[in-house]
Amino acid sequence: MFDTKKFGAYVARIRKNADFTQSELAEKLCLTRQAISKYEVGDSFPDISILIQIAEIFDITIDELIGSGNPTKGETKIIKDTLDAEAESAVNINDIVNLAPLIRPSILGAFSKKLSSDGIDISHLVSLVRYLNDDDILQMINFAKYSSLNDELIEKIIPFLDIASKEALLKKIIEGESGWHLIKALLPYMESIAPQLEAAVIEGVLPTETLEIINNYFLKERKK
Repeated sequence: MFDTKKFGAYVARIRKNADFTQSELAEKLCLTRQAISKYEVGDSFPDISILIQIAEIFDITIDELIGSGNPTKGETKIIKDTLDAEAESAVNINDIVNLAPLIRPSILGAFSKKLSSDGIDISHLVSLVRYLNDDDILQMINFAKYSSLNDELIEKIIPFLDIASKEALLKKIIEGESGWHLIKALLPYMESIAPQLEAAVIEGVLPTETLEIINNYFLKERKK
């Protein structure tokens, strides 16, 4: 698994061996000294364009620079693909999850599209939702498998969803891809869906127990 602290320690070492101060390296990269400090202690990771510049400044290969963080084979492939802004080859969900905090949303979105086309379990969205943009989240919701969806996952995912993604998630539940009882977890974030749920009950799409969930929720809210 890629270790940003090992990567940072390596950057600090090659900087000192080149007799550069943090400020001097920062100036070469058009960054602040604080940014270099964060790289070196492993609190943040450089953008891909910065990685290329660091390799050029210290006359080392990208492979050597990336390898300093002890990435897995899959992580190495993903990082190198991002250098070319490509996501053509097969990717492993665990590698994507590990690297998500280090990759720009636009590039991560390309990998998420690949994952979506291959089929991804909704549980993996919990780990990625903080790093994806709204359009890519919506795509994953539309193509995900919902067998593992539960109240806990909804609680973790839904604060990051926009209206379109919330409605897509609701549609999946109504269509039976996951248990209808999960509507209870959605109501606190989507009170306006009550009429839609009631209509679904009348049409026989949802069981009558759904009305009890709705009534109990609003009764509880009125008592607050």
